[in-house]
Amino acid sequence: MSISSRFSVAIHILCLLAVSKDKATNTSEYIAASVNTNPVVIRKVMSMLKSAGLVHVRAGVAGAELAKELPNITLLDVYKAVNVVAENDLFNSHEHPNPECIVGRNIQQSLTKQFSAAQNAMEQSLAGVTLAEVVEDILESDKMRSLENG
Repeated sequence: MSISSRFSVAIHILCLLAVSKDKATNTSEYIAASVNTNPVVIRKVMSMLKSAGLVHVRAGVAGAELAKELPNITLLDVYKAVNVVAENDLFNSHEHPNPECIVGRNIQQSLTKQFSAAQNAMEQSLAGVTLAEVVEDILESDKMRSLENG
């Protein structure tokens, strides 16, 4: 699973836990049905979220719940919880370019500052959005969809 899909799955899980009122139904099977994936994938991502202190997970049918209030969880928290890329780098340069080539011997140094700036900008953006805002948007979207259909 790529970081982008792992990140969106983690957000999906946390939002579902926030919206779901019956904590006993928040099993990996229930969550997997919402995400439309295998429960094994959910358990892997949940393990990452648990290690980051974002969820409490109990074995069996007891389910899972948020470990923090929604306004206290940012998208950056979620990103960091599931980002297993070395050094939390969004971008990595290709390895072993040809040192005999002018581009090959200089490309990594030249891209490092641009990649770092892009990483920092993305992290600042994610830090400014809480799960409370995401859940609010989800609920508002559902309300609008209901009005359109009904």
